[in-house]
Amino acid sequence: MHRFYLTPNDWASATLRKSEAHHAGSVLRLQPGARLVVFDGRGREATAEIAALKPGAVQLRILQQTATSPLRARIVLAQAVPKGKNMDLIVQKAVEIGAAEIFPLLSDRTVVQLDPKSAAQKQSKWQTVAIEAAKQCGQNWVPQVHLPRTPNEFFAETAAAGFDLRLIGSLQPGAMHLKKILSDYAQVHAGARPSSVLIVVGPEGDFTPAELALARSYGCLPLTLGPIILRVETAAIYCLSILSYELFGETESSSR
Repeated sequence: MHRFYLTPNDWASATLRKSEAHHAGSVLRLQPGARLVVFDGRGREATAEIAALKPGAVQLRILQQTATSPLRARIVLAQAVPKGKNMDLIVQKAVEIGAAEIFPLLSDRTVVQLDPKSAAQKQSKWQTVAIEAAKQCGQNWVPQVHLPRTPNEFFAETAAAGFDLRLIGSLQPGAMHLKKILSDYAQVHAGARPSSVLIVVGPEGDFTPAELALARSYGCLPLTLGPIILRVETAAIYCLSILSYELFGETESSSR
């Protein structure tokens, strides 16, 4: 069955609107009685059938509803915005891997610089990419993609966020492997693993020394990405993948 995003605000009325209504009614030409799957991006999923087609809206009848629990670890990605369309790819893969939130960063070496209007447009576009990725991969939790901000703004705003672990991808000497970081964490926390992790990934050319120092001042531990210099999008996918492998557990991962 086709899968559609039904916003939390429209869940009670069970009405597809805007692009989702257009896709169902005008592109797929689904008719009353057709069955489909809807999800709200907050863990709810339902089987529904089309009750009526209206201008700009598709009225549904919910048949069966289920709830999906969040993943056992909350992984938040803070990603310096790369050039071109690579941020679209990063957002898409972050959703597939299970990121809970995505913070685009405008660092000193970020090629793309955005004014407030274009930043809001980019954020809206990336949020749409996240929803489309969730539709395709069966993910019922859609991460919030925040407005782009500078590293200074980001760390100041999230200082009290209470992450169990803060990491920053690094090629600098002294960066540690994740297994070592998790082993050290378990020794301090009676064998427990972190339930919330922030991973910060830099731009082309990496963060400046000042930005790296800033991240470390807010408790970010340098995480090695191996001896090979990775492309920005590869680094983000690599970091999220190893974190999900270590923290989600075998029962929560599957190939699609």
